[in-house]
Amino acid sequence: MKLYNSLHNSIEEFKPIKEKELSMYVCGPTVYNHAHIGNARPIVVFDTLQRVFEALGYTVKFVSNYTDVDDKIIHQAQEEEVDEIVISERYIEAYQKVREALNAKTPITVKVTETMTDIISFIEELLAKGYAYEIEGDVYFRVSKIEDYGQLSNQKVEDLVVGARIEENTKKENPLDFALWKVTDMGIKWETSWGKGRPGWHTECVVMIHKEFSGEKIDIHGGGMDLKFPHHENEIAQSKAVFRSNIANYWLHNGFLEFDGEKMSKSLGNVYWAKDVIEQLGSNVTRWLLLSAHYRAPLRFNEETIMQAQSEMGKVMTALNQVFVKAQIAGVDFDVEGDSLNKEIYQRFLNAMTDDLNTPNAYMEIFEAIKLLNQSLRQKEIQWRDSISLAYTIIKLLDILGIVYEVPILSSEDFELFQLWNQAKEEKDFEKADVYRKSLMERELL
Repeated sequence: MKLYNSLHNSIEEFKPIKEKELSMYVCGPTVYNHAHIGNARPIVVFDTLQRVFEALGYTVKFVSNYTDVDDKIIHQAQEEEVDEIVISERYIEAYQKVREALNAKTPITVKVTETMTDIISFIEELLAKGYAYEIEGDVYFRVSKIEDYGQLSNQKVEDLVVGARIEENTKKENPLDFALWKVTDMGIKWETSWGKGRPGWHTECVVMIHKEFSGEKIDIHGGGMDLKFPHHENEIAQSKAVFRSNIANYWLHNGFLEFDGEKMSKSLGNVYWAKDVIEQLGSNVTRWLLLSAHYRAPLRFNEETIMQAQSEMGKVMTALNQVFVKAQIAGVDFDVEGDSLNKEIYQRFLNAMTDDLNTPNAYMEIFEAIKLLNQSLRQKEIQWRDSISLAYTIIKLLDILGIVYEVPILSSEDFELFQLWNQAKEEKDFEKADVYRKSLMERELL
């Protein structure tokens, strides 16, 4: 397995901390609204990465979080005049429905509110070691104490100081210092020795990773490209301060979805809710679309890419339906005949997927397999064992991509419809034949 490591800006051979085991953490959503289709991309990307590792024989421990403490949640709760937990639980449930609709496996999930005691203890340790300081109840991290701050985002400290992304705050010792704790009178809050408030965003993931993985360094830390700085950079800084570790050996970041050349985001207002896209396109087409570009590259989301995904998924499913429908009509027991995979095709697909999750090349292998399958079905004497082996191989490849295929089982009515269609063709009653053919197509049997 080769992966692009953002920490070193290079593709590296993956070497697990423990043989045939993978430990992976991916930053989850702040739950104040529905997930847009761009938020669904990391769900699909890292679920697929897990599936590839499992296909390679790894045992995977995958953890993700829900940020259920945030100003946006509080503002939404105040607007609706409800408790914050009503908002957070509503959108946690909605996010999980999106995950399930995308046929993604559910990782171990943790909430910030369930980790608060550990977060407060962590901040106390940072204060005790001099990596943090308190001013009027707020607690800040001293970035100046981290020598290689900026290594993940490949930025120099002097450039960051004058950068527009650093908020002005006259209370801070250094404009780069970031909040670990914010004292507040508004919304949900916790009592500490320095003041009643809630944690800063960057601290939460460090603590949850340390807790869920028993203090050990993990193999992979993932998330969207927008999290590289400042979120992941600040995670590394805190982890180095307390644990003398940069958390993970490999840092993976997926690219944005783009709409008309712009990043899709709630702030820009150019969003499509994931739940609506999945309802309209179906889970398979949505997932196929989200994996159609390399995970690190931008992915265009428009009518053209949607239609292409629908067309490609349709070709795959039609070819698979054909082999199983024809097998049943021919009386072939495909459960017995399809007991082996085409190892050559399977290996070529895995070679693409283990090359930094190269899904475009993996798709090419699927299309090549579909071509061979269609050719096999056009033979006068179909070699059923070979054809069905190809079909089951394609189903296996789709499963690694998280695409669901169900083998169609013909009913007695279906058999009768095929018989009537063939009879009409033999009698050259093309009008009737067209009616039967249309009915078979509506049942997705042709």
